[in-house]
Amino acid sequence: MREWIVTNGLGSYASLTHSTTNTRKFHGLLVASLEPPAKRWVFVTNVYDKLRIEDRTYDLRNIKGKFVFETFPSVIYDIEDVHIKKTFFMEHGKNTSVVKYGIITEKPLVMIHNPVLNSRHFYDTTKPGNVSFKQDAIDDGACVKPSNVNKELKMILHDSLYEPDEYWEEFYYETDHERNDSWLDHNLHIGDFYKEVKSPSEHYLVFTLEDEVDSKPLATYAGEVQRKKNLLEQGALNQKFEKLILSADNFIVKKGDEKSIIAGYHWFGDWGRDTLISLPGLTLVTKRYDDARKILLNFARYCKKGLIPNTFIDRDSTPTYNTVDASLWYIDRVYQYMKYTNDKEFLQKIWNTLQSIIENYRIGTDYGIHMDKDFLINHWPGLTWMDVKIGDNYITPRSNKAVEIQALWYNALMAMSTLSKTCGKPDNYYYLAELVKENFNHQYDKQYDVVDTKDWSCRPNKIFLASLDFSMISKEKEKWIVDDVENRLLTIFGLRTLCADDSRYMGSYIGNFNKDLAYHNGCVWTWLLGPFIKAFVKTKNHERTWREYAYQNFLKPMFDVFGENWDGSIYEIFDGDPPFVPQGCITQAWSVAETLRAWAEDIEQIRPKYEDNFFLLHEISV
Repeated sequence: MREWIVTNGLGSYASLTHSTTNTRKFHGLLVASLEPPAKRWVFVTNVYDKLRIEDRTYDLRNIKGKFVFETFPSVIYDIEDVHIKKTFFMEHGKNTSVVKYGIITEKPLVMIHNPVLNSRHFYDTTKPGNVSFKQDAIDDGACVKPSNVNKELKMILHDSLYEPDEYWEEFYYETDHERNDSWLDHNLHIGDFYKEVKSPSEHYLVFTLEDEVDSKPLATYAGEVQRKKNLLEQGALNQKFEKLILSADNFIVKKGDEKSIIAGYHWFGDWGRDTLISLPGLTLVTKRYDDARKILLNFARYCKKGLIPNTFIDRDSTPTYNTVDASLWYIDRVYQYMKYTNDKEFLQKIWNTLQSIIENYRIGTDYGIHMDKDFLINHWPGLTWMDVKIGDNYITPRSNKAVEIQALWYNALMAMSTLSKTCGKPDNYYYLAELVKENFNHQYDKQYDVVDTKDWSCRPNKIFLASLDFSMISKEKEKWIVDDVENRLLTIFGLRTLCADDSRYMGSYIGNFNKDLAYHNGCVWTWLLGPFIKAFVKTKNHERTWREYAYQNFLKPMFDVFGENWDGSIYEIFDGDPPFVPQGCITQAWSVAETLRAWAEDIEQIRPKYEDNFFLLHEISV
């Protein structure tokens, strides 16, 4: 069942299914980030609506509504010539969620709104007795105080009558049950709002944790519509990109005085690798350069022994550093940012961070990350993006010299060679890059996924040899890789993580097995379409005919499946086998970002403003 989401730029969100049901413990109308963008807490699970016309009462849960997306998600109901449009939005920068009811009627009626509450971390579930609620009357509503968190929830509906009526209901979350996750919960029906409607009108049911109550929700709604229009105007892209631009906005969040990127909704936090892979599509293509700068500065603050954090734990925001590629992606993303902005002051500011990454990788840092005697990067298992672990075992260990790490290492050295000229620093990188290139090509006689162990499993990681700005393989090898990936890994929704004829291949994510076994052994990842399209177009010399072919064959089929009421969200993963059932997060930052970036940069050839300058600097190096 499809799902929608709206966000507020703090990590908070509202999300339900298209039929406004809760099928996950992560669903809710106000899931607030208490330590932005982490520690997300469910306050409002849902609101159930009834329509009373004379002596007839209709429960909207029993009426099939029509889902539409027009800037915000809405559900439309038509009952006895009464037209009801229920729209969901949040106020940006505030823990306020609003349900807007637009009603067209020629007969008097009463709307009854029944909020359903909880108070728990969104990973948890509630049992009777875990939490109690104290509610006090306020103008046009109630203030509710949960016993287990120091927050007050205000529920407001102007010109309404509110009557408390508390009772608990047991909830069964089907999707969580299918995922073998905790799925039994208890939620509290807190009371009823009665709203008389005598003519076509709008009213707004507000849920907020803010001290100041929103007294003009109509103005708030208009402000949110305008904010989204401003984002579209700022991006200055063709109208066809609008849904992806609006979807991109969901992931960019405030973190202290800086910015970060939520990796995916519902449950991921701001992860280093995901943030950096997503950054060009979410912030550079959309011309949100200040956000990009703040994100890069934020992660520079956390750089430790040359390592960029892999994750920040949602419950307490503790950084973990178990990644070999995030730091190399960081250098590339600084390079991409410079191609768009030529921000030399910023480059000077973070130059020491860039230097420390190269130096620590060269001499050795934590997790066994070091430059080996063949100048390639060696690393422990479980440090690449294929990092899933069951117990003490990595399912795809990929040590010691994963192919994309070598591609990223060479790319980082060449980027540093170019950037050093931009800020007037000595170029200590080009000669080392040439040694990496020579030694890599000496060993890469087959399409290895891990170079030193000669593991030539057909996985998508080799595509980065052809897709990164600086490639150390020949044009012939690039085409060789692109053709193999297209023939053996490409699907309508992205690239499989393992070819279907491999004995380890798993075509379904959910089954009578631990789902993590399939995560990187067959599941389709949409974000990989980005590097694949970039490499494909590159091997076709960026010719217009082939760029049009790429859109028609690699993006449009996916868009057609999503349909006209698609909100721009793209799932984290899909099953490897048809019908490619969507799985994982309902919307993933790098899925949206790389789809948008590849479409704009590679297919439409909307290129960075200063790209030619950096290309010339690179030519000087060579």
